[in-house]
Amino acid sequence: MTRNRKKNVKDPNPVSTGNGTLFVVATPIGNLEDITLRAVRILKEVDLVAAEDTRHTRKLLTHFGITTPTLSYYKEKEKQRTAVIIGKLKQGFNVALVSDAGTPGISDPGSILVRQVLAENIRVEPIPGPSSLTAAISVAGLPDNSFVFLGFAPARTKQRQDMLYSLADEKRHLVFFEAPHRLQSFLQDCLKILGDRMVFWCRELTKMHEELLQGTISAIHEQCKSRKIKGESVFIIAGAADVPVIGDEKIEEILIAFKKSGAKSLKDTVQEITAVYGLPRSAVYKKALNIWHKN
Repeated sequence: MTRNRKKNVKDPNPVSTGNGTLFVVATPIGNLEDITLRAVRILKEVDLVAAEDTRHTRKLLTHFGITTPTLSYYKEKEKQRTAVIIGKLKQGFNVALVSDAGTPGISDPGSILVRQVLAENIRVEPIPGPSSLTAAISVAGLPDNSFVFLGFAPARTKQRQDMLYSLADEKRHLVFFEAPHRLQSFLQDCLKILGDRMVFWCRELTKMHEELLQGTISAIHEQCKSRKIKGESVFIIAGAADVPVIGDEKIEEILIAFKKSGAKSLKDTVQEITAVYGLPRSAVYKKALNIWHKN
């Protein structure tokens, strides 16, 4: 620990005199220019940087000429590393917590450490900055600020579907993160359980190939089928609409009317009915198949 670093970093809370401070530092989610001046200063002045992936963080530190030592702090080692970091804080060291991108503790490691540090009456200080959640919300043009942030949906199909069923009647917008290799299965489950709602899709935020798209879940799903998607995504799915209650007989009447008119294909008919009445696509599609295949 160097005296210069200790002298420049903000003094700990008087309640925790003798302890260091844990700084929770937001780092760029893509574009390195998005880091704040304060974040750069703190990363230079602290005695240790606890990083989700030290190799990834070292690239960031090197870019800004920061030579502060690093310690790995990834999901599988959270509990073990928490004890080590708290030991450092109690010795008077100041520690910065960073994730690979964005703000620690938001779908990234960090919450266990912060909770335990607070329990030890050691000062925690946020160094705010980039977040894919707030970046996506800011460009979505939502009519209100009411949403439910759910992070990454469960990787296992049954758990993911159970979560979506529990959210089917939620009126607020649903915000999810998703990895590229699970996009199709995630959207397929959303379509089946939530119906063909409007969705705002953000991909590769702040990076060279940033993409912002708006459309129905089915339309976005079709795009994902025909393309190789790279990078993590943010999905903002419209909440459940206030729709009239409609019974099976009425649905069948509407389907028969569409078939007789010949104005729409089976696929387009199903898409319109699910969108208007907020119904699961699978159930409407099954009924439509029976009607379309009748002699």
